Amino acid sequence: MSTPSATTLAAQLVSDPAQLLKELVRIDSVNPGVVTGASGETAIADYTTAWLEDHDFRVTRLESVPGRPSIVGVAPGTGGGKSLMFNGHLDTVTLAGYDGDPLHPRVEDGKMFGRGTFDMKAGIAAIMVAAATAATQPHRGDIIVALVADEEFASAGTEEVLQHFTADAAIIAEPTHEDVVITHRGFAWFDITIHGTAAHGSRPDLGIDAIAKAGRFLTGLDELTRKLAAGPQHPTLKTGNIHASLIRGGEEISSYPAECTISLERRTIPGENADTVEAELREILDSIAASDPDFSYTITRGLERKPFEVSPEEPIVQTLLNAARNTTGRKPALRGEPFWTDAALLLEAGIPGLLFGVDGGGAHAATEWIELDSLHRVTTVLTQTTVDYCN
Repeated sequence: MSTPSATTLAAQLVSDPAQLLKELVRIDSVNPGVVTGASGETAIADYTTAWLEDHDFRVTRLESVPGRPSIVGVAPGTGGGKSLMFNGHLDTVTLAGYDGDPLHPRVEDGKMFGRGTFDMKAGIAAIMVAAATAATQPHRGDIIVALVADEEFASAGTEEVLQHFTADAAIIAEPTHEDVVITHRGFAWFDITIHGTAAHGSRPDLGIDAIAKAGRFLTGLDELTRKLAAGPQHPTLKTGNIHASLIRGGEEISSYPAECTISLERRTIPGENADTVEAELREILDSIAASDPDFSYTITRGLERKPFEVSPEEPIVQTLLNAARNTTGRKPALRGEPFWTDAALLLEAGIPGLLFGVDGGGAHAATEWIELDSLHRVTTVLTQTTVDYCN
């Protein structure tokens, strides 16, 4: 089957992604998990639902938590081809502290400014237009657009989508400066509680100072930081890292503290997980306990998100690289990211994918923008990728 050229597809785009982006930026979709009382995704879900239905997608609204909808649009294929799922998050971080009106998209010097332009409403606009354009071409595999809630907090939207939908591959349109991201770090959270004995501040014979005991553990964490930095490296992501994020202890200044809890985060690379991290922590803690009979602890696991990595030879990776080369005349760089994304959840569900998105900057910052030329290039690349992969 012959497929349209990138030039042809660019000319046939069913909508202008820049105009769509303006409409998306105007909609307040701040995540209420990040900002208490924020609007959430309802209004932007309503808008994207209507847009996808207008472009002949079969739309499913998933909303296990009221007011936190995710939208999935499907353009069914004729059969015998591979299915492709686009993924993008509808939520943004706070509008507070933004320089200017965060909901008023402003175009200047080839850039569009506004909250969510870079992270990641430009990606939403690109995948919507790309999918709709590709759906007007013959395609054997299903084209799926998953626009999810809650990525900026707990990724509940992608988790809910994966309970109902699957695909042969995925593209997550996070901003990557037009590089192709095929690996990123994960993370694991832990609470370490050091136990002491409460007593009046005048009775050292009765009290055990949990905060002072915790100091030995913090020194061990510092040593672990240096050990990790000098240890085996991933070819792209380098090494994992660890830091103490929060510390809580004591009741009042005149008493020995009975407990001190340290909350920490360990960023992980492929091959590391919560089990390996817990073993690292217990090695430090047990070593202290072996030399100090008054030292005792409890370790509690928190949230874990696994690292993400796919092979450069994965069919979706090669398909997008070829489409990008045909569209732009250059092969995008393959690289990793230090932060975590929903790509890891998709891979855990058996859907290999990649991250590919626009150039710009200012994610979570006082000024946020994207390069409009980049938005058009990314949309064309994604369109060509969809046509090629689904056939």
